[in-house]
Amino acid sequence: MSSLSRRSRGEGGQSGVSVPLFAIASSQSWGLGEFGDLPMFARWLQEAGQSIVQILPIHEMPPIESSPYSAMTAMALDPIYITMSNVPDFAGLGAEHALDGAEQAEVKRLRNSARIEYAAIRRLKDKWLRRGFDRFLKLEVSRGSPRSARFDAFVAAQSWWLDEYALFRSLHAMHDELPWSKWPEPLARADRSAVNAVRPSLSLEIRYRAYVQWLAAEQWAEAKRLSWPVKVFGDLPFMISADSPDVWARQHEFRFDSTIGVPPDAFSETGQDWGLPPWRADVMAANDFTWMRSRARRYGDLYDGFRIDHLVGLYRMYVRPIDKSTKAFFDPHDEPQQIALGELLVGILAGADSSPSVIAEDLGSIPPFVRESMARLDLPGLKVLRWEKHWDRDGQPPINPAEFPERSVATTGTHDIEPLAATPEGETEEQRAAVLQSLLSAGSSLTLIPLQDIFGWTDRINTPAVVDDINWTWRVKWPVEKWLNPEEAMDRADQLRAWTRAAGR
Repeated sequence: MSSLSRRSRGEGGQSGVSVPLFAIASSQSWGLGEFGDLPMFARWLQEAGQSIVQILPIHEMPPIESSPYSAMTAMALDPIYITMSNVPDFAGLGAEHALDGAEQAEVKRLRNSARIEYAAIRRLKDKWLRRGFDRFLKLEVSRGSPRSARFDAFVAAQSWWLDEYALFRSLHAMHDELPWSKWPEPLARADRSAVNAVRPSLSLEIRYRAYVQWLAAEQWAEAKRLSWPVKVFGDLPFMISADSPDVWARQHEFRFDSTIGVPPDAFSETGQDWGLPPWRADVMAANDFTWMRSRARRYGDLYDGFRIDHLVGLYRMYVRPIDKSTKAFFDPHDEPQQIALGELLVGILAGADSSPSVIAEDLGSIPPFVRESMARLDLPGLKVLRWEKHWDRDGQPPINPAEFPERSVATTGTHDIEPLAATPEGETEEQRAAVLQSLLSAGSSLTLIPLQDIFGWTDRINTPAVVDDINWTWRVKWPVEKWLNPEEAMDRADQLRAWTRAAGR
């Protein structure tokens, strides 16, 4: 948290843009934004005077999933974001010239699709990553090449999470991608003897999964390097899928008779059920919250900073019994336990002073004691302009953003709400300009502007409590490598840079 600018020290604060990586595709990517596309977008951000890009989670999703908040691993990057043209082994096969006619047509279709087609992209990339892996084994590993040595070094250095992940993904593939709960016993229980018995037969698949993670890691590190001085902030989901190596290997640390979600709120009259397993804090405490500490370590390695999703869940989970034999309840039950647990977990995730910047998503129904705890911990929360009002005054007038506390993050919206242009406050160009200038003049040490709000687009990223083929599939209309050319994009960059400088950011 310490690296966020302090306006009171005359450092002016920072400003950035929030956008999902999947939305900023180039004309060479295979239908969605990829690791290799990020530096090109970062160059536009520099032209626009922005110093941070906030993305959504990029950890591997289940094969049939599109929501980044339903990841099947807390550790591994999603291979769907690998830029195929930057994979040496794919290039050695002939790159896209090696694809047959139907596959080349499919790539072209995916590039031109108005929406992201996750399953089709994943299927095509996996096929050619496997062919690249075969070439890597035959031409690199067989002769102990420098790249082979680099791969071995990666596997050794990342074994603390990679071994468990690669084994699980190999077992998952062996069982036709069925969730582990449907695997035969005793593999479903992660029985060590059963796992050790089957491991030799999976050695090649385990190595393939490690190879794909190595490619992703190298591309991600290069993308961050080339994006500098723009910093990359990630998003740490509150929880991940039950069908994950993390849960499979630690079944005693989770409960499977319930799911977590949120109580009724502005998004849903009945609340939301996320279908994710609650953790057992008392069991995790017995091993000093090793899994949580591993998550913090991993995110510290991947990002310059990150947002803690659903912060209130660290203090108290909203637990919904599956059989509905009892009503949903908060766990822990009482406030003193909730404060103790929340502050412990925030301390683990935020880490030491040398850790990346950490901010918190503290929207929705947040009890006062959580706000007080955030102040004690010096943890910046979000200030969404349209929701920051004097609710206790007649007419509920908006709070002047200049009065926002320094240790906060001001924004015009999130991935879960409609863009500014779809609201009465942002119907016209003049209204949106006034809102953005007001945002940049906020007292907050950091401002984040959703990309749609810069251009006046109405495209939503996600509609909460709705499951359909539209959520998480939005793509920007211009290829990212052309952002420095379209007149509209550069005009917006020039205007945003001028507003940002005028606000002293």
